[in-house]
Amino acid sequence: MPADRFDRATPPVAPTSPGLVVDEQGRGTFAVAAPRARAVDLCLRQGAAEHRQRLRHYDGGLHWDHVTGMTPGTRYGLRVDGPWDPGTGMLANPRKLLLDPWARGVSHSSPLLSAFFPFEVDAMLDRRDEVPQRSEVDSGDSAVWSVVVDDAFDWQDDLRPMVDWDATVLYELHVKGFTRLHPELPPEQRGTYAGLGHPAVTGYLRDLGVTSIELLPIHAAMDEPHLTRLGLTNYWGYSTMSYFAPEPSLATAAAQQAGAQAVLEEVKTMVRRLHEAGFEVILDVVYNHTAEGGGDGPSLSLRGLDNLEYYWTDHGVPQDVTGTGGTLDPRSVHTMDLVLASLRYWVQEVHVDGFRFDLATTLGRDDRGFRADHPLLRAIVTDPVLRDVKLIAEPWDVGTGGWQTGNFPAPFAEWNDAFRDDVRAFWLADRAARERTGEPGIGGVRDLATRLAGSSDMFTRQDPPGLPEGRSLRAPWASINYVTAHDGFTLRDLTAYESKHNEANGEDNRDGTSDNRSFHHGHEGELSPGDPRREEIEAARRRTARSVLATLLLASGTPMLTAGDERGRTQRGNNNAYCQDNEISWVDWRRTAAAERLRATVVRLLQLRGEHPQLRTPHFLRPADPEQLDAGQIAWFDETGAPMAHEEWMDPARHVLVMLRPAVHGREGAEHLLVILSGAAEPNEVRLPEAPWPQGAAKVLLDTALESPEDLPPGPVGDRTVTVAPGGVVVLGIAP
Repeated sequence: MPADRFDRATPPVAPTSPGLVVDEQGRGTFAVAAPRARAVDLCLRQGAAEHRQRLRHYDGGLHWDHVTGMTPGTRYGLRVDGPWDPGTGMLANPRKLLLDPWARGVSHSSPLLSAFFPFEVDAMLDRRDEVPQRSEVDSGDSAVWSVVVDDAFDWQDDLRPMVDWDATVLYELHVKGFTRLHPELPPEQRGTYAGLGHPAVTGYLRDLGVTSIELLPIHAAMDEPHLTRLGLTNYWGYSTMSYFAPEPSLATAAAQQAGAQAVLEEVKTMVRRLHEAGFEVILDVVYNHTAEGGGDGPSLSLRGLDNLEYYWTDHGVPQDVTGTGGTLDPRSVHTMDLVLASLRYWVQEVHVDGFRFDLATTLGRDDRGFRADHPLLRAIVTDPVLRDVKLIAEPWDVGTGGWQTGNFPAPFAEWNDAFRDDVRAFWLADRAARERTGEPGIGGVRDLATRLAGSSDMFTRQDPPGLPEGRSLRAPWASINYVTAHDGFTLRDLTAYESKHNEANGEDNRDGTSDNRSFHHGHEGELSPGDPRREEIEAARRRTARSVLATLLLASGTPMLTAGDERGRTQRGNNNAYCQDNEISWVDWRRTAAAERLRATVVRLLQLRGEHPQLRTPHFLRPADPEQLDAGQIAWFDETGAPMAHEEWMDPARHVLVMLRPAVHGREGAEHLLVILSGAAEPNEVRLPEAPWPQGAAKVLLDTALESPEDLPPGPVGDRTVTVAPGGVVVLGIAP
């Protein structure tokens, strides 16, 4: 390293945290946390040459030094000298060029190469020896390098939309998958950050009616060994390599060629344009494991720096509560610092509006199991930078006691898997079971009603005794209601397949869950054009899809749609398409009549949700009082118009449920909503509730028996009786 790269005359003042902090001339300090390392070299790439400088100072686990010349575009990396004892989990190997965990940019996307492993591996990336032998292959020429970037950006008075939780509608999408086939995008922007910010895309999302875009991971990532062996890639991106740098492969070719600065600016431009269109940007983040995987994985960054510090081990053996072979250690102060700094960076410098935490239970684990008051969770919910952004937990992992839905601290919202399962059971699994067995039913309506009402059984668990009536520490919006997500069947496939078809994943269909709770309506998969049953089966599938969407979007809580479900997107029965970077996963934008009609149904449902504030109440619901109705109440009826009796709730053969959501008192134009849901196999004549319940004029606002809301006939309901189609939903407005 030339002497002018580091100013050795500067008095050493220890940095308080890891990372690179420099002025406009590239002068400042660099620090990295590696408590067990004997020595750390900062390595700068200049053309084909690599220049190294030993970090001379060590304080509190930080190796650090003063630096100069670290201007934007500079490529750098780290090499660590330390103990090599795989049996105890010590894997230091100075032959491996490591990524700075706090780097804001990376040089490029790279496949997983044998040179990245700390021990000797064979051509299939498996360890050569039972006792790992330290690899002498230098990775510098092939490694992904850290890149210095300039945080300055023209945000043009960017403002976060700050959508209230009770108005939030989440829309989960993959940057590439959503835009790759979009016909209105310039070819060079398809599949990219730039494409997602294009007016053709933001206009579609605005017309749909969603408010908050939840992006599958965009942190820089690398594929796992088993996918590399199969010739596949981790399309979803749940294999993080850097918690600060964005994934280069999702940028335009021009930005990738220009380098890390251009990639970052494309991401920021995407966020700015989504904000301009009124959308929040929520990032899916993976702080539970990394691309380094378990004990047989590569050394890309944290493992090579200090494996025992960053990863959870027991006497050197990796502990796996994530299903990936390894687990980041949330007990480590350096892991906590890394997570918090990453979150703050994306809020402060990239202006994102929130985060969805993958396998969030892991972040709350200590030696005793999950703790809602875990120091990392407490730090997240009390951090002044993060206090006004949305925090969403995936409240489980695969470890003991991993299912924690409803147990995260406020202000976390949580994916509600019970909503998913109970809605699928009512509309799909129960109907499939009845068709197979001829029995009257196995589910009934009780669980469905609980989910429609906001899942207070799950989200009031933390309430201490003595709270005033109607008050809770949490609100219905804490329940993220969903029926599909990136993981599992699409909505179309829920209605067309009862078994997974994951053969394309290369694991002989062993991967992915078999608990799909789906109903193929009489035929597995797609029907041939000449099949005489095709028209009838396809019509039934479309009706079920509309009814599932109505249940999702009219329930109390925060709804989440999965990209493409509103268009009937299929993954051909693949319920684990994490490695399918192709048409299996990409949204199909062809404007078929079926796709446009289903989209119109979603638009209408979201309009109804927006027009009726009783669907978005901030408190858990109370039983309705017919003499004094208000929007905080709910009432249930059977098909005769009588209030539901206790024995009816217990009847597994009951398949019709009527829900009354009273109007907001005194609001101009307000109307009561009556939602009729029928999982029955035959049409049902349903009577509206009798006095003293509302007796005003009733009109049909939505009927899922119709292919499109535009097909709805005008006029009021006659004789206070409504016909509900098999597997149908009818929504009525009743004048107060």
